[in-house]
Amino acid sequence: MTWEESTRQKMLHLKLPTDPRWVGIAEMQIEEILVDHAYCEQKAASSCISLILRFNDLDELVDTLTPIVAEEWGHFERVLEQLRKRGMKFGFPRKDDYVIKLNEFVKKGGSRIQHLTEHLLMNALIEARSCERFKLLSKNIADQELQKFYYELMISEAGHFVTFIELAKKYQDPEKVNERWKEWLDYEAKVLKNMVVRGDRMH
Repeated sequence: MTWEESTRQKMLHLKLPTDPRWVGIAEMQIEEILVDHAYCEQKAASSCISLILRFNDLDELVDTLTPIVAEEWGHFERVLEQLRKRGMKFGFPRKDDYVIKLNEFVKKGGSRIQHLTEHLLMNALIEARSCERFKLLSKNIADQELQKFYYELMISEAGHFVTFIELAKKYQDPEKVNERWKEWLDYEAKVLKNMVVRGDRMH
């Protein structure tokens, strides 16, 4: 059994686990990882704000995503704190090839609700991959404070993943959501397989 097959069932439905080399490379570039992580949290908060503004007539969506915005921004502040206490600089934003490739899979056209579903599923997928990588960091890096830090964030991201899926099923036929979710998972596995393993990126 390959390492992909042996770990697949332990993840949030992800079809391909992170290359086992990633966490060791990431630990050696922890400043770069923390900077990239901070921007990931900023983008997560911004994505939810965008959905709230575009679909402001969907009360349950607005009420559900509003506290997630606060949580994601709180995570941003916590990552910034980890940088500061280590004497590290909050650098410039970087090109996010992973998210760029996911955006290419978003279906264009269709109904307003179909468009919402696409973005909720993409957000869920990003949260799932983040959760998986936070787990790897919490279990494998030597820094005990960061171990605890990433364990706590792993739990939070898993909750966000579930919330995005549930919201998609609230506004779209659950069977259609499940079918499209499988397509997203297959696509993300192909994206990850074709990406170079980098220790300076969270994704």
